[in-house]
Amino acid sequence: MYKALTIAGSDSGGGAGIQADLKTFQERNVYGMSAITALTAQNTLGVHHVYPQSTEAVQTQLDAVLSDIGTDAAKTGMLFSSEIILTVSNKIKEYHVSNLVIDPVMIAKGGASLLQKDAILAMKEKLLPLGTVITPNLPEAAELLKCGTITSVKEMEEAAKALHGSGAKAVLIKGGHMTGERSIDVLYVNNRFYHYESKRIETKHTHGTGCTFSACIAAELAKGNSIPEAISFAKDFITTAITHATPIGKGIGPTNHAAFRTKQTPIMKP
Repeated sequence: MYKALTIAGSDSGGGAGIQADLKTFQERNVYGMSAITALTAQNTLGVHHVYPQSTEAVQTQLDAVLSDIGTDAAKTGMLFSSEIILTVSNKIKEYHVSNLVIDPVMIAKGGASLLQKDAILAMKEKLLPLGTVITPNLPEAAELLKCGTITSVKEMEEAAKALHGSGAKAVLIKGGHMTGERSIDVLYVNNRFYHYESKRIETKHTHGTGCTFSACIAAELAKGNSIPEAISFAKDFITTAITHATPIGKGIGPTNHAAFRTKQTPIMKP
């Protein structure tokens, strides 16, 4: 039984965060575990309140899981503060966690801040160097690099290469915020670029896409797949989940984590 750990915030609406990660792990046949960094009062209309956990609460959750069960891969999502980032980074190093996927969650779909401004530096200095794969979207990549808007595939490649300097083994820049008929993600690993393309789906129901995508990458890495293979599979998984998203609630609905079960088409190749 392969195991994967999510270190992230809880979404009371069930579409993102810990809940989306555990659903994804279950769908990919890995045993899911969690360490909750913050509780959110959240639904499809937005994040109404954030209740960060104490560093002690985060630390003891990680100690409990990693000292006993261990993990084959881990992913981080909403970490909220520099103190939590430092705690998580220290535990990742202490337990020699491999296959770490870092989703640098900063802003919710509705615009609510999920990472304090002073925590960005801590993420760059303490956490990103530990990453096997980091998965920023375009606004997150621009914020991490303190650069202007990223508007082309060429600029995505430049951003991926620049963020690789943080120490992470691989960088995946997600192109969902761009326009056009194709949705293109760019991976930089081992001095090589990979492009992952899919048809762009016209829907507003995309809540939890980043969480689900990164969780699927972690699940596939836990099984021993290479980074390009894991991302290829995860791209197919999230595209299917968005295609069959369910319009739950009155706002931005979640993706359909179970949709891939009935999908028969081949896995996309990089």
